[in-house]
Amino acid sequence: MKVAVGSDHAGFELKQKITEYLAASGMEVHDLGTVSTDSVDYPDFAEKVALEVRDGRADRGILMCGTGIGVCIAANKVRGIRGAVVWDAEVARLSREHNDSNVLCLPGRFMAPETARPIVDTWLRTEFAGGRHTRRIEKIARIEADNRGQEKTP
Repeated sequence: MKVAVGSDHAGFELKQKITEYLAASGMEVHDLGTVSTDSVDYPDFAEKVALEVRDGRADRGILMCGTGIGVCIAANKVRGIRGAVVWDAEVARLSREHNDSNVLCLPGRFMAPETARPIVDTWLRTEFAGGRHTRRIEKIARIEADNRGQEKTP
């Protein structure tokens, strides 16, 4: 499995640990930055990871920022991305089974690597359940298509 990872400065340390863990587990990892704890803007890295997933260069993506919320909002602006902020293994499982999440978003300032590892494992090995959930994913895709090109900048 190919996994794209990215973070801002607040998620950098967790990203480093998760990247090492994934590589040691035999995953192909695309680390898209950042490369230090120097302040950067999370949307830049969220977009890079989301595009890797959308364009098929990665099977899944993992993003980290201080809370996981900022990268999740930014990644979900890319059509076809279903990012989920996750804080435990059960939520990770459900985000895959019910929502077919393809980008995992973690709170770098609030999660230790020891907590993140089982979340990542569960999320990566859980399959989408399909069935009634497929209809819901199709509705999300329809919302994306219906609102394409209607974005307003602040």
